[in-house]
Amino acid sequence: MATLLARLGRASFRHRGVVSVVWLAVLGAVVALLLTLGNSFDDEFTIPGSESQDALDQLNEAAPGAGGASAQIVFVAPDGATVADPAFAAAIQQVVATAAETPQVGSVADPFRTQAIAPDGGAALATVSFEVERELLDPGTLDALQETTAAAEDAGLEVAVGGNAFGTTGVTIGATEFIGVGVAVLVLVLTFGSLLAAGLNLLTAFIGIAIGMGALLLTSNLVTLSSSAPTLALMIGLAVGIDYTLFILSRHRTQLAAGMDPEESTARAVGTAGSAVVFAGLTVVIALSGLTVVGIPFLTVMGVGAAGTVLVAVLVALTLLPALLGFAGARLAPKPGSRTARREAADAAASTGVGGSMGARWTRLVTRRPLLTVVAVLAGLIVLALPAPQLQLALPDNSTAAPESPERQAYDLISDNFGPGLNGPLVVLVEGLDPATAERSVGEIAVALGGTPTQTPGEFEGGLDDVAYAQPTLLPDGTTAIVTVIPESGPQEEATNQLVGAIRDLAPDLEEETGADLAVTGQTAVAIDVSDRLGAALLPFAVVVVGLALVLLLLVFRSILVPIKAAVGFLLSVAASFGAVVAVFQWGWFSDLLGVPATGPVISFLPVLLMAVLFGLAMDYEVFLVSRMREEYVHGAEPREAVVTGARHAARVVVAAALIMFSVFASFVTIEDVIVKAIALGLAVGILVDAFLVRMTLVPAVLALLGRSAWWLPRWLDRILPDLDVEGARLGAAPHPPAPREPVTTPVG
Repeated sequence: MATLLARLGRASFRHRGVVSVVWLAVLGAVVALLLTLGNSFDDEFTIPGSESQDALDQLNEAAPGAGGASAQIVFVAPDGATVADPAFAAAIQQVVATAAETPQVGSVADPFRTQAIAPDGGAALATVSFEVERELLDPGTLDALQETTAAAEDAGLEVAVGGNAFGTTGVTIGATEFIGVGVAVLVLVLTFGSLLAAGLNLLTAFIGIAIGMGALLLTSNLVTLSSSAPTLALMIGLAVGIDYTLFILSRHRTQLAAGMDPEESTARAVGTAGSAVVFAGLTVVIALSGLTVVGIPFLTVMGVGAAGTVLVAVLVALTLLPALLGFAGARLAPKPGSRTARREAADAAASTGVGGSMGARWTRLVTRRPLLTVVAVLAGLIVLALPAPQLQLALPDNSTAAPESPERQAYDLISDNFGPGLNGPLVVLVEGLDPATAERSVGEIAVALGGTPTQTPGEFEGGLDDVAYAQPTLLPDGTTAIVTVIPESGPQEEATNQLVGAIRDLAPDLEEETGADLAVTGQTAVAIDVSDRLGAALLPFAVVVVGLALVLLLLVFRSILVPIKAAVGFLLSVAASFGAVVAVFQWGWFSDLLGVPATGPVISFLPVLLMAVLFGLAMDYEVFLVSRMREEYVHGAEPREAVVTGARHAARVVVAAALIMFSVFASFVTIEDVIVKAIALGLAVGILVDAFLVRMTLVPAVLALLGRSAWWLPRWLDRILPDLDVEGARLGAAPHPPAPREPVTTPVG
């Protein structure tokens, strides 16, 4: 592996002009296609094969739009007045008429005809149906719908427009997200002590992320892509793009400082540090691609899209970076007497066992009493992970939108005036009714679910718990009906989840009585089924991803215990990350400081997504740090000294990489999208914990405790495993001749 990558690095160095032109051409082609074709997003979460999704598809065939996207216009009268007051009623009907003329709108239900009036008469609700599916809705339609409320507002009514048609956004990156990039620049400058080196690092990373992001946005024209997917890819691609380049560039400058020729140094840096980059990148790709085992299309696309961005970052680091190093030549070498040169000298002194870099001193400290270090770190990680078991999952709705957004305002007004259940109605699809008895049968189903009306308006007797009321509707074909069930609880509440289960438990009895087929559907039921599927897939996903990564790490380190240690450390980091998410997004700790609009369940795909990303990124540090330790061990160092010396070489780069990743992820916590905010916080905490507590503290202590047994491998397994030569042991034995130099013309005169 190292020899092959060294050849690739040398070829890129020698043919730097061609390599650079090729990458720039790829970038130009991606940008041109993106400008021509554009992109599109759809935040509708579906789960093919589930009862709710199959029923929703059938419902859309029988009654187009009945189970799809909708919008609600809610009108609230001032205190002491009602919406039935003549001036208010006239304004509401004018808004309804105007909204009905909006492009792509099929119909708008007049609240006075449908009796969608709050019990106290203080609010009215008009439901908007669209002629097209949600993914085909033009953003201009939603904007135009928002503008139809002027007449009601002028009359003195409070008006808000919301519903599940709203909430889809594009990639929204504000100025605060670039704080992370600014911190990354500062860290790189401090790490390298050179603006040129820092600039090359950023230039390479930005070209990679531009190509990867552009390609992902182009795929949105072919597959369903959620609006969170590009932001996730941007976060991960930016972090690993900077880090992978940092790994190779740092090794290159260290070798230049030792007097190595720039071309030879580039080849060796790509062969050694590049091997760590390849395997770290493959681990990230495996982890993200492992989301396909969950079986949910939008999550598969999200994982594969982010994995593609990481793959581009790896290819750029292995080819474009060596080409740029060829243009820079020896100018990247630390200047004699500079701070960087003195630091390299200090690192060299560390090999004698005294002094040295901060990384060397820290590693000696934690390995002096390794058992005490292990116990202390484990205790700290357990404390951080204590909130994790309380993790509650749900798909987002408008209750998690920004408080000032129209859709959140509509959600709150509906909850306050009509009850939270109206924001997430359940739809029971009834098929196969006998036309002669259909009306009576569907009425019996509605009574069984919602109870019998009492003499008090709006109150029902009997029915299932948590049902406010059930409204039957017989469709024109006479054999199909829908029963709209309005829960008393909100869409994300556990009571609504239990209600869906209760209806499904009751369905067989109702089917026997009526001879019809029943299925629970609607956007709320689909969201509940998605959450259940994700919860059930968590364990198989973890087994597949961790298993594949363990095999990869076994090949890299040729050890049984090192991959197991890496996996255990990762699980501890993930638990701490989950704990932080629960504390902030469910318990409300620091929610005002972090701009969390409301506490409650977190996005249901967050656990598998955090596991995938954190596992991949954690293995970055594991591969880069432990490969340097193994490199020293393979070259004859004693086990403990190999740990210290390997950390001396790698600690500064690992710390810099972790700070860069943390700053990038932390800057995305400021974004309004609550999905991205939760993912960013989980990744930021996970990276901080994994890099500093697990990799830089726990790993050296555990390796010191294990001694030589850390690198034990059964002989039979050693014979059959391929030797990937990640440490580059063969590079020294097979030097490459320097490239032929261009003839130098000496000016005359």
